[in-house]
Amino acid sequence: MLGAQAFAANPDVSDSEEAISAGKSVFSANCKSCHKLDQKYTGPALRGVTDRRSIEWAKSFIKNSQALIASGDAQANALYKEFNNLAMPAHEFLSDTELDNLLSYIEYGDKEAAVVDGGGDAGTAQAAGGSGVPSEYLTIILAVLVVVLLLILIVLGLIISVLTKYLNSQKLEEEDSEFINQKFDVKKVLRSDAFVVIVTALVIALVAKTAIDGLYTIGVQQGYQPKQPIAFSHQLHAGQYEIECQYCHTGVEIGKSANIPSANICMNCHTHIQNVGGKEGISTEIQKIYNAVDNNQPIEWVRIHNLPDLAYFNHSQHVAVGGLECQTCHGPIEEMEVVYQHSSLTMGWCIDCHRQTDIKSAGNEYYDKLVQLHSDSKNSLKVKDIGGLECAKCHY
Repeated sequence: MLGAQAFAANPDVSDSEEAISAGKSVFSANCKSCHKLDQKYTGPALRGVTDRRSIEWAKSFIKNSQALIASGDAQANALYKEFNNLAMPAHEFLSDTELDNLLSYIEYGDKEAAVVDGGGDAGTAQAAGGSGVPSEYLTIILAVLVVVLLLILIVLGLIISVLTKYLNSQKLEEEDSEFINQKFDVKKVLRSDAFVVIVTALVIALVAKTAIDGLYTIGVQQGYQPKQPIAFSHQLHAGQYEIECQYCHTGVEIGKSANIPSANICMNCHTHIQNVGGKEGISTEIQKIYNAVDNNQPIEWVRIHNLPDLAYFNHSQHVAVGGLECQTCHGPIEEMEVVYQHSSLTMGWCIDCHRQTDIKSAGNEYYDKLVQLHSDSKNSLKVKDIGGLECAKCHY
């Protein structure tokens, strides 16, 4: 998001465990895929941002970086250019309290996993973040290892050359002299069993890795963005006009499925709104709604988010009981002109969320007994502590 590596913090940022824990949940849901606290990733390192910038500037950048950039702010534009004009999604759905908690986590959270200049363990920091080593880093590591191996071979060649010259200067028996001065036969090496075995093993390993990587992507539809029968804009409805998701997706707080809205729900507004932007007449897209109602035919929306049958997911448990925002799983839906699958929705993605998400127990009687049982623990109550990692919770 916001700046280069540093460790100072504005004293106005809270360092309470409660704020840091709540901020970590916000970070994991909205920032983790692009940012790390103490090192550059897709975006800049974050820790120390409130020392380098004002708190209000940081909050403004988080909520809508593009608006700040468009205003001509020099610092925002410098960051935008530094990271190849990569735009950060807006997070205007975050409350001021959530932003305060996020800054608390950025400045004070997970410092034991920080990788500082001249020390630390990058592997430990990656493991603590739960994201593993990025694939581009693995490529760099492999390239460095290849270079190191080549250098070792060159050094060994030089050593052999020096030793050969030295031994030739000594009085040796004819058999020893022939052995030392024998020529390197490339054809013989290429035909040797050892060379064939090594090359075969490397080819098999490469094919196996490619196959495994392919298998891991089966069923993963992240980024899937099909064309819909009606050009419905979430950016217009949920973003500009701030219509609540629950108004159209009526089952999200009471049932397993969020429900795709029927044409009748569309007609609640579009009986009166027949075009956009004050234009005259009936727009082509809105006319499609009228046709569906007149012909008593459902609108055949194309499903985007589709979990396998072996996995159970309940919207009401997450939204009504857990208090999660739609954006936690669906991303910045209020900014999408055409909806796409934002998250991978893999089992690992869900488990990672269950491990890191704090239970919102305040004022929620559903969790009273669980909070009481967890009262002796120094750590905050997370989903994993109430069975969030049990197989039968999702696979029944």
